[in-house]
Amino acid sequence: MSTIVDTFIAPPCHDQIDILYQDEHLLLINKPSGLLSLSGKNPQNLDSVHHRLVKIFPGCTLVHRLDFGTSGLMVVARNKEINAALCQQFSARTVSKVYSALLCGHVEDDEGVVDAAIAKDPALFPLMSICAVHGKPARSRYRVVERFYQPVTSLPLTRVELTPETGRTHQLRIHCQHLGHPILGCDLYGGLVLPGTERTPRLMLHASVLDFVHPVSGEPITARNLSPF
Repeated sequence: MSTIVDTFIAPPCHDQIDILYQDEHLLLINKPSGLLSLSGKNPQNLDSVHHRLVKIFPGCTLVHRLDFGTSGLMVVARNKEINAALCQQFSARTVSKVYSALLCGHVEDDEGVVDAAIAKDPALFPLMSICAVHGKPARSRYRVVERFYQPVTSLPLTRVELTPETGRTHQLRIHCQHLGHPILGCDLYGGLVLPGTERTPRLMLHASVLDFVHPVSGEPITARNLSPF
């Protein structure tokens, strides 16, 4: 069995975590791009969302994660009981998540579905792969918001809303690549550098919508956070 070695060292992140809402049970935050959700095993990757928040809110735990380069909405539990209740909502797929993204090129259809199973391959780590045989089911919906050309470079781009119906690692990034339009700034799946363009400063993926039910009050939480790009 292959041993997975993570050699990634995160550069310093000077952006702050915005706390959008808090009560005695949970937090809603806006995670900056370029910050790990959880600290890695490598001591050089100590800084993370959890590492910062647990200093302010002892006992808090992450219910879900966003990739290092992804920004946007996250819900954080302030105790184990709330974590369990929220995790149950995520597992039952009753949590609604929508992401804003910029895709390379002009997407032909105004909306559609990518239904392609995703598999882990230790030999390719950290890359995931589309694999109908060994992969786990993965499904994402997309809707085109606008098609335009980037100023200066005239790079054709498409602004989309992405709705993951499952929660596989790197799902939106690899599904967009599979669609033929990788997310701009993606260092793993083809959107980082295009001929005649400069390096994109970040992954153009932002968690902009998060809807769930408050595990104590039972009230619906409808969180919105506009994309910074």
